[in-house]
Formats: sequence, C-alpha cells, structure tokens
Amino acid sequence: MTTSLPVPEGARWILHITITAAQAAKVKWNKQLDMLRPIAGYDEATQTWSAHIGALNLAGLGVLQTMFDTARTYGTEVRLAPVPVPEWWRGSVFTSDSEIAALLRAQADEGRPLGHLPLA
Repeated sequence: MTTSLPVPEGARWILHITITAAQAAKVKWNKQLDMLRPIAGYDEATQTWSAHIGALNLAGLGVLQTMFDTARTYGTEVRLAPVPVPEWWRGSVFTSDSEIAALLRAQADEGRPLGHLPLA
C-alpha cells in the first residue's frame, strides 16, 4: 500500500483508492472483474480500478477490504490518496481533524523511526 501526502489543514476531502489491474488469463480476469466491478470504475488508459470513500463506515470498509483482498489475490498494489471533494460527490467527507487524516499524515512522514509519533 502506498499513500500520498494529506490535503491541507482544515480541508474537506475523500479517499481515492486505486488498484492496478492484474494481467491475467480470461478466467482470472473475469473473476477480478466480478470482485471490483460492483465497487470501482475502470480506467483503460491507466489500467487501474478506482473507488472513493468519505467515511470509514460499513460501506467504506467494505470497499477497502475488497480492494485489499483483490490486490492480495492478484498480486497488485492498492494506493490511497486524499483528494479534495469533487463537485459531483454527494456522500460523507473526511476532514483534516479526522482519525484517518492523522493516519495518512503519519504514513506520509517518511524517515520517522518506527513507533515514534510525529511532532505537532
């Protein structure tokens, strides 16, 4: 899993989740489609699946779990990136003071010794 830097302090955002499509024979490709099609959109140009969540509720956790299960099954990678709320988004949103923002901020703090908390 990789993450990008969080959005600015005070911003409202959603989590953009992408997974690289695994190259597979037709039967395995169709199984991958069956797992991801209900929750994600496919971009043929980048060969990635993507989904968005704005809350760590049952539905959001289900999307994350499916993406991670698919990545594990097909040997691909999940990427998480906080993005500003698009105009078309009608669901819940995260804020910079949410727990997931703190988690993303900590994961983006490269060079920090394991177990050390970032300085505020």
